[in-house]
Amino acid sequence: MKQKLLVLFSCLCMILFFSFKYINTPHTATASSIITGADQTERYLPLLKGKRVALLANQTTIIGKTHLVDSLQKLGINIVKVFGPEHGFRGKASAGDKVSDEIDKATGIPIISLYGAKSKATKEDLADVDILIYDLQDVGCRFYTNINALARLMESCAESNKELLVLDRPNPNGYLIDGPVLDMAFKSGIGMFPIPISYGMTAGEFAQMLNGEGWLANKEKCKITVIPVANYDHDMEYTLPVSPSPNLNTKQAILLYPSTCLFEGIYLNHGRGTYFPFTVMGSPELKGKYNFSYTPTGIKGMAETPLFMDQVCYGIDLRNYNTDLLRKSKQINISWIIELYNAFPHKEKFFDFTLSKEMGSIDKLSGQNAFKYQVMTGMPEAEIRKTWEPGLNKFKEMRKKYLLYP
Repeated sequence: MKQKLLVLFSCLCMILFFSFKYINTPHTATASSIITGADQTERYLPLLKGKRVALLANQTTIIGKTHLVDSLQKLGINIVKVFGPEHGFRGKASAGDKVSDEIDKATGIPIISLYGAKSKATKEDLADVDILIYDLQDVGCRFYTNINALARLMESCAESNKELLVLDRPNPNGYLIDGPVLDMAFKSGIGMFPIPISYGMTAGEFAQMLNGEGWLANKEKCKITVIPVANYDHDMEYTLPVSPSPNLNTKQAILLYPSTCLFEGIYLNHGRGTYFPFTVMGSPELKGKYNFSYTPTGIKGMAETPLFMDQVCYGIDLRNYNTDLLRKSKQINISWIIELYNAFPHKEKFFDFTLSKEMGSIDKLSGQNAFKYQVMTGMPEAEIRKTWEPGLNKFKEMRKKYLLYP
């Protein structure tokens, strides 16, 4: 009898252990469970049949392993042109590089760049178009320019009375809503809307917010149809099948990006000029402060003239950092900036973006001018975060209205 009770007790303990482990393990999406909007052709092909179609697309615009443009053409859809965002239609241009119009060699379709001479499709561009498709893989950060491209395309569609079809994709940082909400005094190409650094929404949800909050030019409303992702929620882990841009080339970089992209506005190299950008940070001036070192070089298509090119940089290596810690905290990490500022010998240079040759000032990246002063004056991290709370709480409440995956 005692033996039977011991066996029963052992089985009960194992059931409780695995139940607890499952409950406390993040949902992990697999290729078989998540179905992107693009993959659900049966839901949107009827909207495209017999129409002249244009797309805003890049290398992430895929069905399975095939580019959406190729798939739609094989299905008899008349694609008249493709618009290309930052990094170009095939995703080969470096960050910030202007991209020219061209004819796509693989398909013969005209490619109109919206990251070159112009940033917005004109009425003339849309004159021979009946419906447009937006299908770009986003990473859920305010300073990643795909949401800006989405807003401009929605404005163009509204002005020309064209319908926009949004083929939604998971947000790999969908669990995360954190960082200061953009003060619109610092509106720029890397921050156009009053949202936090990481906003926890997909492109389809954000399109609804752009309409609903009147954030398009002249408060225009765009007629949109969203094909939602099937079997998805914001807390799911999701590994992108294609790198969204040349310098976000690993899962580690994508998950660290909400935290480490802030280093674009700091006088440190953050891995540009290596094959592991956004996962290391350093400077020659930190020699003796850190044991880890690396040497940035020019890499075509990624960073051809990086900061501290061909110089040994000393600093922090996050390539093996456990990103589950970010998921558990549901916070971006600002401790790395605080640590490196305290270690930096010439503090007057640290936030001088004119020296860094990168995207812009820390004010534009953080979305406010207080952050750098908070770090410089030694404000504790918890106190810095408290200053974000009013804006974050207001945003979280507003966000609820537009969720497709509550």
